[in-house]
Amino acid sequence: MACIHSYGSIASISLPTSPSFSPRSRCAYKPRFLCALGGSVAEPQVASVAEPLLLNAVRGDDVERPPSYQTLCERYPSFRERSENVDLIVEISLQPWKVFKPDGVILFSDILTPLSGMNIPFDIVKGKGPVIFDPLYTADDVDQVREFVPQESVPYVGEALTILRKEVDNKAAVLGFVGAPFTLASYVVEGGSSKHFSKIKRLAFSQPKVLHALLQKFTTSMTKYIRYQADNGAQAVQIFDSWATELSPVDFEEFSLPYLKQIVDAVKETHPVLPLILYASGSGGLLERLALTGVDVVSLDWTVDMAEGRRRLGPNIAVQGNVDPGVLFGSKEFITSRINDTVRKAGRGKHILNLGHGIVVGTPEENVAHFFEVAKDIRY
Repeated sequence: MACIHSYGSIASISLPTSPSFSPRSRCAYKPRFLCALGGSVAEPQVASVAEPLLLNAVRGDDVERPPSYQTLCERYPSFRERSENVDLIVEISLQPWKVFKPDGVILFSDILTPLSGMNIPFDIVKGKGPVIFDPLYTADDVDQVREFVPQESVPYVGEALTILRKEVDNKAAVLGFVGAPFTLASYVVEGGSSKHFSKIKRLAFSQPKVLHALLQKFTTSMTKYIRYQADNGAQAVQIFDSWATELSPVDFEEFSLPYLKQIVDAVKETHPVLPLILYASGSGGLLERLALTGVDVVSLDWTVDMAEGRRRLGPNIAVQGNVDPGVLFGSKEFITSRINDTVRKAGRGKHILNLGHGIVVGTPEENVAHFFEVAKDIRY
């Protein structure tokens, strides 16, 4: 059976090592197609072989099918041991690509990885998730937070991305990712994961200046982190605002939207063609506001009808998603039907096909393989 690792940022599935499902040969699936690329936004044309399919789809180029990818990983002693070691980052990041040949290879890491470099000690504890050793509550606490310098604090991330680009060799897009300011602030104020987010909301509504100061530090730091990832090989970067949907629309406009927009604007100044993808789980009530951030792609979870999401976001923004992860517990015929329904509702182009969230614990490995087989066989 599979084992899930999910901390509100990246959900990933561990596949058991056995003679019938070894790391080097986990299924009988053999990819039939190589990733394509190229094309013009103003006048669509059939893609060439210069860039990955995923990047072409984001730009709105004429592609033959929607690109797809998911995040899977092996089991190692501790999450931080895995995510802070270059060799393990590369090995785990490449596992699903070597097996299934998806169109995207996402960096194995966590949105909390930068915290240590910002003078915020933390750990990720098995069975519990993130633990912030000294939660932030006051202006003095926020003053102790350092600006993140990725090349000094997380050089292994840059090294891993450089290796991944070389290994993948443009046969798929290499994706990096970061946490959004409000979600990072939620973790460090709550002390970890939360059900009610009472501490971050108490700070927001009783001492908004303190929270804004913290959000600005995360904004400046995550802008640097995205640029660093792009400079070291990431061809697209996802921004995870997992907890922003705990805010009402009016509070999202104060405590999340301005900082997301600031990140996007700043990154586009230095990396104008870098695709930025935004994910916020349960975002059905905020879709139009997510589009206002200026990102290139909005990732939809399965609680939003894909056709409705397309209509609400408008034609100029790409979408990602949004098959319910639970669908992978169904029959292969059912999985195929749901994938085709999602692709049909998304329409041709500007769509990245994947699940609306991470793969759920216990998902049959053969159904994961089937997902990719169907995705590879789709033609517009």
